[in-house]
Amino acid sequence: MSRRDTSASVQTYADHEVITPPHALRKAVALAGETADDSVARAEAALAQLSSEFAGWMDAECERLEAARQEVKRLGLSKQTHVLLFRAAHDIKGDAATFGYPEIGAVSASLCRLLEHTPDMARIPLALVEQHVDAVRAIARERARSDFAALAGSLTRRLRDVTDEFLRRENAGRPDYLETIFAPAQVP
Repeated sequence: MSRRDTSASVQTYADHEVITPPHALRKAVALAGETADDSVARAEAALAQLSSEFAGWMDAECERLEAARQEVKRLGLSKQTHVLLFRAAHDIKGDAATFGYPEIGAVSASLCRLLEHTPDMARIPLALVEQHVDAVRAIARERARSDFAALAGSLTRRLRDVTDEFLRRENAGRPDYLETIFAPAQVP
């Protein structure tokens, strides 16, 4: 039953009332088979047009990560440098797959885990930070190699293993927290 009236209707009975809200959402929904504007197709087309820019954007993100690393080397891991490094790594982690660099996303995710889950940032080994940043830059630079996938996978696994080992040691006195860090992902 279709109503043209867009206001709520009330039907009163002896012991109750039935309130039927307006159906404002019907205007926002396209039925299957209707020629509606396909926003997903438009978004994919826009990404395809921008894809030639992705390498430049990733280079800029890598330079931002490098600048954050240089600040950490110059000033040590303070609250300010920690935030700079974390934001740069986190942004790369989020952008990497879209820009066509999923391997960089995995390395950046490992660096984010290191920075996020170490209880005392002063104990984070600068060498481990350096290895993560170097790996991000190397993966971005060496994508054309024939052995790229195997090399990137091996490097990522090794960094993740070393980071996880460090986090286990640093959080040994916090078993509940360790459980949350190493719990299996909820999303498949």
